[in-house]
Amino acid sequence: MALVFNEEQQLLKESADGFFAEKAPISQLRELRDSGNETGFSTELWSEMAEMGFAGLLVDEDNGGTDFGVMGAGIVAEAMGKTLSASPYLASAVVSAAVLKAAASDAQKAELLPAIAAGEKIVTLAIDESAHHRPENTALKATADGDGYVLSGMKTFVCDGHVADAFLVLARTSGEKGDASGLSLFLVEKGGAGLIVDRTIMADSRNWAKITFEGVRVDAGALVGPLDGAFDAIEPALDQARIIVAAELLGIAQECLDRTVEYLRERKQFGVVIGTFQGLQHRAAHLFSEIEVTRSAVLKAMQMADAGGDVRWFASLAKAKACKTAELATNEAIQMHGGIGMTDEFDIGFFIKRARILQSLFGDFNYHADRFASCSSY
Repeated sequence: MALVFNEEQQLLKESADGFFAEKAPISQLRELRDSGNETGFSTELWSEMAEMGFAGLLVDEDNGGTDFGVMGAGIVAEAMGKTLSASPYLASAVVSAAVLKAAASDAQKAELLPAIAAGEKIVTLAIDESAHHRPENTALKATADGDGYVLSGMKTFVCDGHVADAFLVLARTSGEKGDASGLSLFLVEKGGAGLIVDRTIMADSRNWAKITFEGVRVDAGALVGPLDGAFDAIEPALDQARIIVAAELLGIAQECLDRTVEYLRERKQFGVVIGTFQGLQHRAAHLFSEIEVTRSAVLKAMQMADAGGDVRWFASLAKAKACKTAELATNEAIQMHGGIGMTDEFDIGFFIKRARILQSLFGDFNYHADRFASCSSY
């Protein structure tokens, strides 16, 4: 399978690039940050994204989506990475939609997916309990109580948790911390008794949350997927999300290169354009090569995810490579911009902040390098 876009995918790419460049430039993120916006994103932009069909790319047509698959969602994520557009896209339209498609009952899908695709309901996944992504280390407990369950514990690093209408919560229903078995997924609506949401604004000026569950009670219908079998049910969906995160990192890396090359062509030092310096040319060429290798890894992972089957190997390869390339791109961009790259007045610094958050999301380089090695029987 050729590592290129087909006609439909190319049209989506052109549409997404144009949309975010016009509707959500970096100046919008800066304004949201400086104004202390309560939602952390433009609700008008999110509505327009839903109208464009971006919120339903992973949702099947029967449930109001466009069913464009991981490839389509990744194309949009890459475009968002170039302008650092803030929205609940990743939390709701990507992660939650993928998890619900993989694990939810038909009734749950019919209730939630159309609302997600329309941008009317924000759902987010609450899975991690520490700074490191380790779902099997879940300690939050869901104890059977009559015809329902009582959830007690804490989740952290919950994307857009403070504005979410509902949470998909990974909880332990049996076994011990560290066991992949004994985990179950529950849908918890906002506003429930004992549910405490603490907003956290991270370095990337986006909204994350710490969620505390103090005896939160849900009924039996809140169970999403098999009891004690959530890990295996949602792992393929998480891999789709990891690939799409890798696509956003790719967009960040590409934009860093483009902006840096433009700066090298304009900036003069001692009357000479610095882009003529061979040392800087070598660094830019090396970064270009790394981005192209990453692009191939991400494209292949997206293709394999849409083809179905086990994509662990491809997902971890794409995420690990994207983490390293984005780190290289953001570091090089700031260094080759010189002192101005370190100032808040210049936009290039925003990219390194977003990249560092995404590098840790759903597994950092070390997590996926180890997982890649295990899948390769090392």
